[in-house]
Amino acid sequence: MAKPYKIPDFRKMYPEASEEVIAVLRTTERKMQYQEYDLKRARNIVDPKTGEVMTVPSREDSYERLQEMAVQFPEEDDGVEDQILQKLEFERLHKAILTLSKEEQWLIHELYFENQTEREVAKQMSVYHNAVHKQKKRILEKLKKILEKN
Repeated sequence: MAKPYKIPDFRKMYPEASEEVIAVLRTTERKMQYQEYDLKRARNIVDPKTGEVMTVPSREDSYERLQEMAVQFPEEDDGVEDQILQKLEFERLHKAILTLSKEEQWLIHELYFENQTEREVAKQMSVYHNAVHKQKKRILEKLKKILEKN
């Protein structure tokens, strides 16, 4: 792209191109200028009645400039209600896990709390990973039924 707000003479650059191609090049160039300059530039507007100069900020702003202006961003944390509901669900799940056998608890702990893969757990148990997968699915179904009862 050349200079901002100056569309190059595509006819000189591509003399063999058709008018449709030239029109597309011009349109594309203007869109690029809009993205690179128009959105990022603040403008000054003078009120004709009062003569007051107002600055219209750019539609795109930098994080650093917003920080300098002390703009506060809302936190994206869950609300208190969501946190309480989540805690209650965790407690229900913990109680359900405690109803499992020690072997089933160990498998769930390794897979979900220690972030081990089924293959790693299978290697520890000296079984095929398919066996661990089937056992995990069976345990999860069991937990689902326990949670549905409560």
